[in-house]
Amino acid sequence: MSSMNRYAIPPPKYALPPQELLDDLCSRFVLNVPKEDQQSFERILFLVEYAHWFYEDNSVENSPSLKSLTLKEFTSLLFNNCNVLKPYVAHIDDIFKDFTSYKVRVPVTGAIILDLTYERCLLVKGWKGTSWSFPRGKKNKDEEDHSCAIREVLEETGFDVSKLLNKDAYIEMIFGQQRVRLYIVAGVRDGTLFAPRTKKEISEIAWQVIDELPHANADVISRGSTGLKLYMVAPFLASLKSWISVHPPPVSPRPDRPAKGLTVWKARNSSGGSSTTDSQMSRTGADVYPYEARPSRIFRNFRFDTGPILQAVDAAFSS
Repeated sequence: MSSMNRYAIPPPKYALPPQELLDDLCSRFVLNVPKEDQQSFERILFLVEYAHWFYEDNSVENSPSLKSLTLKEFTSLLFNNCNVLKPYVAHIDDIFKDFTSYKVRVPVTGAIILDLTYERCLLVKGWKGTSWSFPRGKKNKDEEDHSCAIREVLEETGFDVSKLLNKDAYIEMIFGQQRVRLYIVAGVRDGTLFAPRTKKEISEIAWQVIDELPHANADVISRGSTGLKLYMVAPFLASLKSWISVHPPPVSPRPDRPAKGLTVWKARNSSGGSSTTDSQMSRTGADVYPYEARPSRIFRNFRFDTGPILQAVDAAFSS
């Protein structure tokens, strides 16, 4: 064995995306978009986030040697390697911090799905972590609340609630600066098949017994009495039980029914492996910019220089 091979530093297990891939992502998600999406910085950051999802869901999955990146890592990498974004690298920490703060003000809508007896509700668990919630997500630009709820429930559970959703039956709460509206979708059969239509977003779907879920208090912020993390579920339970008390279920509760949760779908490997479902839809994110939210100081003062972008597009078509 030669001394060169003997003392060579072994290659890293995971590699950063090559320049060619970064150029393709920048071109596809930043350059090749309508001009109105290039006029403000919050729009650019949403597009970068969309590129990140594509990278994680497609590039990393198809090339396991590629390193999985957080959104902040990916944003920094793209800014440092995309010519039209390089001028703003010096401000990337402030930009990303402001973008993160802005996102939590985007309104969220979803659905509280009840079974035929109104004894159980459907909860979903995120891909990473152990927190459970009702299926829900952020609104897209100009999207109506109920339309967002239908779309998000379909993406996270594979179930179409459009024919069961009543626009007037919902519970709405404010968390900080974010409005969360959950429509009550009642009378869904136990045997309904559920499976998310997005990759690496939902790791488990389960029917949970409502009476076994604790109401909001200091003890359930991080962990409920059932062992479930329910900080986005518990605040809605008192209002939900009030609604159930004045709406008789189509099927009477069964006293012999097991008082425990029932998992109806679970991913094979929620830490990044393949999912148990082959169905897939693109995750949304590039279209999120609701009129209710207001960009903060950095966004208000920022003017994105579209000159290099337009020049790059012109050059691409003329070559």
